[in-house]
Amino acid sequence: MTLTTDTAADPPSSPVLQLVRHARVMLPAGTCYGATDAMADPQHTAQVAATLIDALPQGASMLSSPLQRCAVLAHAVARARTDLSLRFEPRITEMDFGCWEGSRWDAIPRSAFDAWTAQFAHHRFGGTESVQALMERVAAVWDESCDTQAPQVWITHAGVMNAAALLAQGITAVGQADQWPRRSPAYGARVLLPMQRIDRASSRQV
Repeated sequence: MTLTTDTAADPPSSPVLQLVRHARVMLPAGTCYGATDAMADPQHTAQVAATLIDALPQGASMLSSPLQRCAVLAHAVARARTDLSLRFEPRITEMDFGCWEGSRWDAIPRSAFDAWTAQFAHHRFGGTESVQALMERVAAVWDESCDTQAPQVWITHAGVMNAAALLAQGITAVGQADQWPRRSPAYGARVLLPMQRIDRASSRQV
């Protein structure tokens, strides 16, 4: 239930949340990073900022993860677009992978992945945060954004964008690993989601 700016011919009629993933990070390929405050490539950040400066709606409210790979991009956009408001929101930071932060994914023991997939929603992979905790903090910001009149833009991370895509479908909990979105947005990608408050009474768990 996502619309990207590359493929959408007509924008959705309901209010829209625009989510932007940070630029390419300056870490070796295959590195596990979530809460790690990794730097993004400056040239790619400038390219993404230039696109957003032209594309974002007038008077939008822009929320950004405080991690520098998002914050540098958000500041670059805000400097050029003084009509936008900017606030840093820690609840849209990437999932915290705890003791596995900075490790190569292929160096993490198979047993750690097995424990995670066995209890995908509530297991704390790396000992710090669970998928359900991520979903709940993103859902809280989602509901607050739904109550705001200005167009909404989040400068954020792949995990948050995947969580938001599920929330847009009324899914508030993911119990099985194979129900999590298989493909994450590319670095610098912009995704549009139709917004409405989550009806907890009719929300789904998968």
